[in-house]
This record gives sequence, structure tokens and C-alpha cells, in this order.
Amino acid sequence: MELYRRELYLKRIRNFYDSSDIIKVITGVRRCGKSSLLEVVKLELLERGVQEEDIIFIDLDSKKYRKVKDADKLEEVIDDLSVTQNLKYIFIDEIQNVENFEEIINAYRTEGHYSIFITGSNSYLLSGELVTKLTGRYIEIEMFPLNFFEYMEMKRFYNKVVNDNLQYELNNYIHDGGFPRSIFINEIADKRMYVSSIVREIFEKDIKQRVKVRNVEAFNVVRDFVINNYGATLSVASIHRALQGNGLIIKRETISRYIDELVKSKILYQCDRFDMKSKRSLAGEKKYYLADTAFYFAMNTDNRINYGPVLENIVYVYARSNGYSVSVGRIGKLECDFILRDSDMNYSYIQVAYTINESLETAAREFKPLEMIKDNYPRYLMTTDYLFQQNNGIRHVNLLEYIKNNNKF
Repeated sequence: MELYRRELYLKRIRNFYDSSDIIKVITGVRRCGKSSLLEVVKLELLERGVQEEDIIFIDLDSKKYRKVKDADKLEEVIDDLSVTQNLKYIFIDEIQNVENFEEIINAYRTEGHYSIFITGSNSYLLSGELVTKLTGRYIEIEMFPLNFFEYMEMKRFYNKVVNDNLQYELNNYIHDGGFPRSIFINEIADKRMYVSSIVREIFEKDIKQRVKVRNVEAFNVVRDFVINNYGATLSVASIHRALQGNGLIIKRETISRYIDELVKSKILYQCDRFDMKSKRSLAGEKKYYLADTAFYFAMNTDNRINYGPVLENIVYVYARSNGYSVSVGRIGKLECDFILRDSDMNYSYIQVAYTINESLETAAREFKPLEMIKDNYPRYLMTTDYLFQQNNGIRHVNLLEYIKNNNKF
């Protein structure tokens, strides 16, 4: 089957295809498409004229390489497959399966005859030894499940029906999620079973093996609480109070550790709050967004959509997948949903709402935080409205049309 090429990520990595001095590290939640991205890179190399024997592809989750668990065994496999004197391209999928992989990867990098691509499903990949040994010698490409633009594009690519009604497609995307495999699953119940299996796989492979979770039931309660309250302002203290109110006796330190593991495994993304007057990050309260909204619906039986946090989550994933750093802005007692910063240190400000056309009060409330911002960077109010209101240079845009056209901020 021909692979859909996710240009968002390929364009960031193409200039480094032949760089033997820089390791290409692709991270992201399990099943978001990292392995397929490696396959596409391999295909582009072959299309460019690289010989098949100069490409070494090792999928450590496959049966063929399931016994490769330590650095010596990995070295043996790579050496056996290195049959030419040309520049060789090493692809290693799920490299965290190999104990002490950092040293051997760095050794091949220093030889200068290998362009190395590795993937991993959690933040441990870029912690500890790898960062210590490879500072300045790797680039990270962080992948996300399909954003709304990619979701529709991939459906078209595989000749799936795409409805002209964007609201209809939005609701499908919210329930189905952006895991690429879900596009090929027809029944809603089967899609949810698939996403639930991803959550279990993450726990077994990315969390349980890394940390001791003595009370799995308590871990699941914390996990479900944060997932069910994505997009809300949370602190460890507020979570602790809520869980104790429901009868769960748990330490704050344990809650903090569990949330940290959910973030490291990339089920959750932590969005810090930034005070725009003092220009400082605010400790304590944070917002958490889901790698995919399907996590919420897979964990709950309620199909109803709360568009407030859902639309925020969609904008968050869209912005992050386009390479923006994202924080929540506080302006006095008001809050700007997102402050975006690109790689050139340009900013933009975004307020998200389902609609502002139901009342003048609603419109005034959503415009007000953006009106408080006095610099000259772009300000956006993103809604699902088609009747637009203009106010003090703030751009009121249709969120669905904006993302459908793959616009940048």
C-alpha cells in the first residue's frame, strides 16, 4: 500500500538525510506514525538513487529483531548488515527497547559513514545519557497524531469519503481521533477498542517498565481524572482535593509522579501558564491537552462533545504539529487561550470559542483578552462562525476553514 507522506515532518528532516554527524530522533506517542515516516524517508532515499544495500532498517518491535535487547547485540546486527563502503543509512524503530543504546549509536555517529535515524515513543529517549553524549549532535522531530488538516488529506489520499460539511468532518475527527490506523477502521466501537489498546500498550511498555506503579488502580484514577479534565486549569493541589473528595487516599507527590509519567509517555501535553505583564512562567496551575481527543472518548461512554476544550485541543495539536511552542497567557485576571512562538521568535495570540454570535456579551468576553495585548503581533479569534466580527485589528476567522487550508499563524 502506498504511504501517505506527512509533509509537515518530512520538510523538517529532508535537509539532514545525508548528515552523518547529526542523529535524527523522531519522537511521539505510540501509533502516531513514526514507523511510517521512517518508511517514507527510506522510499525517498531509494527514489533519489540510494542503493537498497546501503539502507539498514531495524524494527525492534518486529519478530525478526525481538531478541535485540542490548547494545552489543545491536552492534552485531548493524555490522552484519553493513556490506558496502558507501554512506549507509541506519533506521532503528523503537530504540528504547535496547538497553544502553546511547553509547553504540554515538559510536556509529563518530565513524562518519552512517546517517542515523531513530524513533522512540516517550520522553525517556531524550533524557539522561543520550542528551549527555549527544548534545548538539541530534535533532528532534516530534510527531503528533494527524491534525485536522492531515486527517482530511489522508482520507482523500486513501479514497475515503470526505464530506463537504466541515462540521460533520470535525465531529468525525473528534470521535475517531488522529491515529492514522483509525482511518481504515469503519466501526466506531472498533475504533475505540483500538485507541483503548494504545492506552494499555503505553502503560505496559512506556510506563510500567520505567517506574514502579504499586497501585495500578490509583494510577488509572489519576489518569482518567486528568484526561476527563483536559483543557481545564489544574494543579496537583486541586487534583488532590478532588480525588480525596471521591474517597481516594493518595499523596500529592504520587499524583505529581503519575502525571509526569503520562506527559513523558506523550498521552498528555503540559501547557504552562505565562504572565504577560511580568513575562514569567507561572508555577502551580497548568493546562493539559491530549495527544488525541480519541483518548477521551475511548475512556468514556458519553458521546456528547464539549466543544470548548475540544476546539482548544484541536488548535493546540495543530499549532504544535506545525512547530510552534505553545503556552497559556494570563493578562491580569483574564486569560488568552494560547500564546504561540515560532522558530524565529515571532509571536501570535489565539482565543478559541465555538461561537461568539449568540450574544453581544459572549463576543465581548472573547475579544477582551486579545484587546488587552498591545504589541504588534497577530491576534486571532478562532470560532466555527461564518459571520465574522472585526475588532481593533483582531482577526476573527473560521477555525475549520483556517485549518482546512493549512494556514499558519
